[in-house]
Amino acid sequence: MVAVLPTGISSVFAMSLRLQKRLAASVKKCGKGRIWLDPNETSEISMANSRFNIRKLIKDGLINRKPVKMHSRARVRKNLDAKRKGRHTGAGKRRGTAEARMPTKVLWMRRLRVLRRLLRKYRQQKKIDKHLYHFFYVKSKGNQYKNKRVLVEAIHKKKTERTKAKALEEQQMARKEKAKLQKAKKAEKKAEGGKA
Repeated sequence: MVAVLPTGISSVFAMSLRLQKRLAASVKKCGKGRIWLDPNETSEISMANSRFNIRKLIKDGLINRKPVKMHSRARVRKNLDAKRKGRHTGAGKRRGTAEARMPTKVLWMRRLRVLRRLLRKYRQQKKIDKHLYHFFYVKSKGNQYKNKRVLVEAIHKKKTERTKAKALEEQQMARKEKAKLQKAKKAEKKAEGGKA
């Protein structure tokens, strides 16, 4: 005797395919949620009560394994590209103070390391001597140069000043030597004139 459900549908058609789903999941090595049973062939599927029969139905295409659901990162990539360009960084997107987001100490460390690296390189390449190196090292530590460009300009300026000072000193020395020689000559002449 066929039991009639409250809705009027006989239990033959409203059969449970839990067993078939479980066996199919076992055969296809996946979860029960991934198993697709052809809704038009429920009666045929319900007859299958062994793994052998399930394999047959899989071969016929009545039972299938659904593909893994995609979790696309396309939107994430698009958003990251925009962020790299500086978008989405308004007041509403900020969590934490400016200091917490990018500490001034970190900025200072980066800047000073850049300047010190440059000074070291210049000293090794003999572009500056140890005295100039020390002069600029101390000035850098004292927050004198805001970036590498400013420091390079300062070095060039200092070097030109030094060369100018050297040239002037040499000229002065030459003048002094000249004056000394002239003085000596005059003294000689005087001495000669006295003898005569």
